[in-house]
Amino acid sequence: MAKYKCIICGHIYDEDKEEIKFEDLPDTWVCPKCMVPKSMFRLVEDEEIIETEENAIDYNNAIKISEDNICIKRISEKCINCGVCTNTCAEREGIIDLCEGKACVNCGQCIQKCPTGALVPKSDIEKFETALNNGKICIAYTAPSVRVALGDAFDMSHGEFVQGKLVSALRSIGFKYVLDVTFGADLTIMEEANELVERIKNDGKLPMFTSCCPAWIKYAEMFYPEILEHISNCKSPIGMQGEIVHNYFTKKMNLNKEDIFTVAITPCTAKKYEVAREEIGGTDCVLTTRELIEMLKNKNIDIKNLEDSNYDSLLGEGSGAGMIFGNTGGVMEAALREAYYILTGNYLEAIEFNEVRGLDNVKEAFVTIDDIVLNIAIVNGMSYAKPLLEDVKNGVSKYHYIEIMNCYGGCIGGGGQPRMDDDDEIMIKEKRIASLYKKDTESKYRYSHDNEDIKKVYEEFLDKPLSEKSEELLHTKYFDRSNEIKKEE
Repeated sequence: MAKYKCIICGHIYDEDKEEIKFEDLPDTWVCPKCMVPKSMFRLVEDEEIIETEENAIDYNNAIKISEDNICIKRISEKCINCGVCTNTCAEREGIIDLCEGKACVNCGQCIQKCPTGALVPKSDIEKFETALNNGKICIAYTAPSVRVALGDAFDMSHGEFVQGKLVSALRSIGFKYVLDVTFGADLTIMEEANELVERIKNDGKLPMFTSCCPAWIKYAEMFYPEILEHISNCKSPIGMQGEIVHNYFTKKMNLNKEDIFTVAITPCTAKKYEVAREEIGGTDCVLTTRELIEMLKNKNIDIKNLEDSNYDSLLGEGSGAGMIFGNTGGVMEAALREAYYILTGNYLEAIEFNEVRGLDNVKEAFVTIDDIVLNIAIVNGMSYAKPLLEDVKNGVSKYHYIEIMNCYGGCIGGGGQPRMDDDDEIMIKEKRIASLYKKDTESKYRYSHDNEDIKKVYEEFLDKPLSEKSEELLHTKYFDRSNEIKKEE
């Protein structure tokens, strides 16, 4: 007799113990434990069954979503109270929330795992459409990872690079200008690599952490405020892009700031929280990949049928180094390329840092630049970061530079991306990662400082990395938010 396992909660339907064969169960039958339908079960072999009545995971009720959460919402009528979201947060984020959703880092991994679609990104579509209808000049800028995930919703191959069709799609729904956040990633690398070199040369706080992931930043502010000085004070690529659009692009294009409405198109739900922070300026709202898909489908726009088009020339495409920001290890690799150039004045013979690539949750390597040996680490998944954070907190870390991304695989696995079935998750993420690395190898420029727009912005506006103007617009500060998550007595 066969056994069938619920892919949501692990409950085993054992035909030896039941009176009815699984295939003979009515279509209305549901899992007695988490209440998902029959379709959520799969046939398993005896050796696959590791959960029993004694050791099966005890799923809690649905995760708490605070009323003021600006990134995630629950569609109550779709929720079956299975607790998968709660377990996802505990396993992937290491967060057991005791304060009614206040400890949420807004990453949206619960959205990715919700079996019924009850959890979704909180929509900013109406905000964008209102601005468009009110005559605002709408400007979009797209994160690297969106272009390797958007095609999933239109029956295209997983990981297919749809950059040209993405640009056309955004123009078709009303955006006057379409820019590339890869430029913002290059700008981030220019500032962050120089910050790393300055810290190394001047005995600054080490290890230095990357600062591009807003979920990681919020996690640090809530749970590890003691280590905030170790985090690079560079804004994220979207944070930098927004500032440059408002303070440089508008002047070059003879636009009034009051007439524009800026929208970041991202794989990340936590970006909605980031752009709402007072110290992060320039971006009016965030639309996730899923929200963009919703808009396109509502307008019956199938991207397969669109001709490719190009980004606007100013603040258009960036370097290959900026492109790989969407992958775990990508920020580290891009920064190491630039740091090597800053310290030596030379280009690397072997430009790929293969040791920082891949889906392992924790990776580490030694990198030698002249007489400097850097001990580096790359982490994706907050639950895996805690041992490293404890070492930094206690002053015993062996590392000099650490990249942390909240989501498994990096931004390509963000909470705002199209949902993946558990069985396909690794395959899909590997294809997305490979697509961005392929674009890097094909790029004309693979160092951020070679990007012509980067050169122009520094020559005409910023002067140089870490200049007074750069510090004013492109750098930020962090806050101790530990009091926000303390349980009220």
